[in-house]
Amino acid sequence: MTVVTEPLSENTADVIVVGAGPAGSTTAYHLARAGLDVLLLEKTEFPREKVCGDGLTPRAVKQLVAMGIDISEEAGWLRNKGLRIIGGGVRLELDWPDLASFPDYGLVRRRDDFDEQLARQAQKAGARLFERCNVSGPVVDDRTGRITGVKAKLGEEKREVTFHAPLVVAADGNSTRLSLAMGLHRREDRPMGVAVRTYFESPRHGDDYLESWLELWDRRGPQDRLLPGYGWIFGMGDGTSNVGLGVLNTSASFKELDWREILKAWCASMPEDWGYTPENMTGPIRGAALPMAFNRQPHYTRGLLLVGDAGGLVNPFNGEGIAYAMESGQLAADVIVQAHGRATPAQRELALQRYPRVLKDTYGGYYTLGRAFVKLIGNPKVMQIATQRGLTHPMLMKFTLKLLANLTDPTGGDAMDRIINGLSKVAPRS
Repeated sequence: MTVVTEPLSENTADVIVVGAGPAGSTTAYHLARAGLDVLLLEKTEFPREKVCGDGLTPRAVKQLVAMGIDISEEAGWLRNKGLRIIGGGVRLELDWPDLASFPDYGLVRRRDDFDEQLARQAQKAGARLFERCNVSGPVVDDRTGRITGVKAKLGEEKREVTFHAPLVVAADGNSTRLSLAMGLHRREDRPMGVAVRTYFESPRHGDDYLESWLELWDRRGPQDRLLPGYGWIFGMGDGTSNVGLGVLNTSASFKELDWREILKAWCASMPEDWGYTPENMTGPIRGAALPMAFNRQPHYTRGLLLVGDAGGLVNPFNGEGIAYAMESGQLAADVIVQAHGRATPAQRELALQRYPRVLKDTYGGYYTLGRAFVKLIGNPKVMQIATQRGLTHPMLMKFTLKLLANLTDPTGGDAMDRIINGLSKVAPRS
């Protein structure tokens, strides 16, 4: 049984977490479970929409299990068996690998409901959640330069308040105004993606595979053009499909094209009976940035820790963000709990300085491989050749699925696991 310390005041805590998305709520949950007093500040009010594919791989499922979330079908979760890949005239269904470290199924859940479930779970663990709390900037100690809290506007009346804590976690997404205010800017040498998606009423809503289209064609001009990126179709189990595309900034055409229009054109090329037509669209097309491969560093400085999209934790191989948001939240919480138990400020700081090293030990080599992969597939011709030749070799595609989804057993795995783990270990951890 954990003992929650009494807060000194409503606006003072051991840790402030800014942002109640998957990264922030996971961080707050694990901190609260360990007995720390946590303020979780969310600028909007639940439920609220986020741009996402809504598909969760086994990595994310593992984190949900660790948080005690009810992920049964009765609770509204749709399970999937694996990934269906379409490209080069080939249609290949790959089941999630059978591993000791991860479950063998994924899940689908709308982000508005998904995020709220995680935030409520953090509340149940003891975190104090403030909704409609728009953080406007950090409070910084003039003498040390350390962050000691945040300023915010609270509620409909936008009442100005100040929250105080010796540690602050930035979980405020790609824009991460808090990080910028602390002088942490995006690295231009790291890849950035864009995702656009919408929902359609569709008979394919109960699909038990996540579907990925590796060839994304723009067929609107006199000549068909292969574009960088991939398309997805995820059945939501509620009568709708989430249909979208992800594109990398490594393409020369990245800034020139209207990706919403390309999504419309791609949907128009689908079979009519799938229902991906304007009259079946249940919401507008929305887009969001995908910050990849540690594109903002350092992940700890002067009392501020970065988790999830704020720290550029999106997987460059496949654009997956939720699993890494939740994992980084758990890693940050573990470091903070250990630092909290140290007797002196110097010892606490020594423990906190470990957080960036933990992230680089966990993901650094793998993300370096991912950056090389991004450069390759930024060339549509390379992507086309890889698709046409690779999809005809099921064993190679099983290896590719493990690599792209980062699903291996760290010890005792098969030959594929050992190759992927070995490559990740020898790659630079920058």
